[in-house]
Amino acid sequence: MSETKDSKELGSALHGWRDRLSPATVGLPTAGVRRAAGLRREELAQLASLSVDYITRLEQGRATSPSPQVLSSLARALRLSDAEREHLYVLAGQPVPGPGQIPVHVPPGLRRLLDQLGGAPLSVHDAAWNLIEWNRPWAALFGDPSGLRGRERNLIWRHFAGLPGRVRQTPEQESHFEAAMVGDLRTATARYPSDAGLRTLVRELRESRPAFASLWDSGIVGVHVSGTKTVHHPDVGTLALDCDVLVAAGSDLRVVAYTAVPGSESADRLGLLDVIGIQAMSAAGPTA
Repeated sequence: MSETKDSKELGSALHGWRDRLSPATVGLPTAGVRRAAGLRREELAQLASLSVDYITRLEQGRATSPSPQVLSSLARALRLSDAEREHLYVLAGQPVPGPGQIPVHVPPGLRRLLDQLGGAPLSVHDAAWNLIEWNRPWAALFGDPSGLRGRERNLIWRHFAGLPGRVRQTPEQESHFEAAMVGDLRTATARYPSDAGLRTLVRELRESRPAFASLWDSGIVGVHVSGTKTVHHPDVGTLALDCDVLVAAGSDLRVVAYTAVPGSESADRLGLLDVIGIQAMSAAGPTA
């Protein structure tokens, strides 16, 4: 099969998957007249963190050989099944991710669960703590991350690089958080020895972030567990929230949920955020 034919088949498949997905299913507004059968190209671009021009070129067969990272983003945004995701990689001429690589695909069952729990701020991270999914309450709480790229979406990189965030920690909390993050990342490297992206992340952190290197070289092992977080929001003030980290069986995805004690001031502020959403909210980047 020629590259041109492959590109056209890839474009047709992407267009078909886009057409079948309604905006309401992915939490986008549906107001106004719509000519598209499903998602518009700009909506898919937003969900996949890609440019509209690139989506257009892919669908028209003018862009060839999309990277595995692009394919992963498209598969998540289009909510593809395991078989469809595999077909996407085949059409793009890329090897299907094997068992030695970090899973980033959100299974349909977990996707339905996330949709049904949409009232609480939720985020989904892979085993290396790359942000791969979030809901509107999460974006309202922490800032819309849709414009972030690459390392900016990695929780561990953001923390050790000192990038801005809305979580406030005491020195003791920060110490426990850093130890848990480094230990969790070490566990991931043992579980996914063939993941080149993970190896690169660890190498770059060790070379450029002395605090990370010191913890890594200490041999610390552990996992990021549930706890409490103090979040400072620029519009509604400070919220004291419970932060629960759930690991999805079979996928190793981390689902992070934030809740407030019923009847508390923080619960009222979460409710206010649910009303005002992310309108006029400044993005601060993902912080768990």
